[in-house]
Amino acid sequence: MALEEQLVEKLIKNNYHISFAESCTGGLCCGTIVNVTNASKVLDMSFVTYANEAKMQLLGVKADTILANGVVSEEVAYEMAQGAARVAGSEVGVGITGVAGPGGGTEKKPVGMVCFGFSINGQVTTFTQQFGEIGRNQVRKSSVEFVLNKLIELID
Repeated sequence: MALEEQLVEKLIKNNYHISFAESCTGGLCCGTIVNVTNASKVLDMSFVTYANEAKMQLLGVKADTILANGVVSEEVAYEMAQGAARVAGSEVGVGITGVAGPGGGTEKKPVGMVCFGFSINGQVTTFTQQFGEIGRNQVRKSSVEFVLNKLIELID
């Protein structure tokens, strides 16, 4: 069974709803869930917040958080996950922000670095993955795979 099918099954079993706040993945996580039959039982709304202003306006990410940590940070991913869950009224919120490339990387935040936030019933955990310079779309695909695997693990 595909990861997204396992996740949807797990969400249904726990009577959880999920919402995503996606930046570098541009809706790919949400789209992957929508590929699954019964996605409508767990997904009501999601957000693609590519611009900083969208993160602040729609999700409540604080300008100070972006200023202090940069938009690609676990702190911003944390607030994105929290905001997605709060605004959507879902038990599970996921925030994703990163540098997909090929440009935009720095020494501290190289291309392929993606930060994730997972809010499950108000408990938020964050992670950073360094996928490397594997190409823009592969960074995005790897991010989705990380999210699916991590959620299956965290919801247990």
